[in-house]
Amino acid sequence: MSAPVTEDLLIVGAGGFARETAQAVRDVAAADAARGRAPRWRLAGHLDDDPALHGREVDGVPVPGGCELVHELPAARVVVCVGSPRDYAVRARLVRRLGLPVDRYATVVHPTAAVSGSSAAGPGSVLLAHCVLTAGVRVGSHVAVMPQVVLTHEDEVGDFATLASGVRLGGGVRVGRGAYVGAGALVREYAGIGAWSLTGMGSTVLGDVPAGEVWAGSPARLLRPAGATALAELAREAGGPAGALRGPAGDAPVPAGAPAHGTEDGTGPSGRRSETRMESPVV
Repeated sequence: MSAPVTEDLLIVGAGGFARETAQAVRDVAAADAARGRAPRWRLAGHLDDDPALHGREVDGVPVPGGCELVHELPAARVVVCVGSPRDYAVRARLVRRLGLPVDRYATVVHPTAAVSGSSAAGPGSVLLAHCVLTAGVRVGSHVAVMPQVVLTHEDEVGDFATLASGVRLGGGVRVGRGAYVGAGALVREYAGIGAWSLTGMGSTVLGDVPAGEVWAGSPARLLRPAGATALAELAREAGGPAGALRGPAGDAPVPAGAPAHGTEDGTGPSGRRSETRMESPVV
């Protein structure tokens, strides 16, 4: 059997989630070394559209430049680690913008994660420390699974979803594409969490959460429509115009293909938040 090959890994983003993923990669390397084998990944750097970070380091990892550098380093694998409750659709937009083939994307699984042999996670997904996938769980592509999330039998998590720390899903739950489930939320077995919806932290979900809505509380109740960027993704996938669905007044959608330059607080000269300067999910 040939020896495993260490591959370079680029983390798109340099905010909280990206830093957590970088630490997970270090922990994977340490676990590989303890087993006497070559590390799967070599951290090649963070890529971030904030020019103030270029040439600097984040937790000892260099930031050589913006996201488009992925095209200049074709041998490196990639994982996109951006998003927050304010704009949890940003990961999908950035993956579209980069236009990379599926085989460029890595799947990062922390060594303390318990992933059963009957469960699987797709390309671009990140499973952080102490999460559990019990039996027959399917996690899609570009999914963020934060620490101590528990996914039980036959759960299905759609592409671009985010499960914040401590989420617990009963068996047979379906989490739709791009949905955000906040920290500590509990979801009853066989419930459905709709695409591009947001479930608030600490919520108890006893029934289905419709697509494109924000639900919170115990039991969870409708609060309002989702933000404009999430609704724009929902409309896009339904074949409608990007601006057809909107959130609360004043929450205007970000134009597709808009530049993602930002300052240290994540906003650019126009006040638009940089796509790679999103904070770690907290809701």
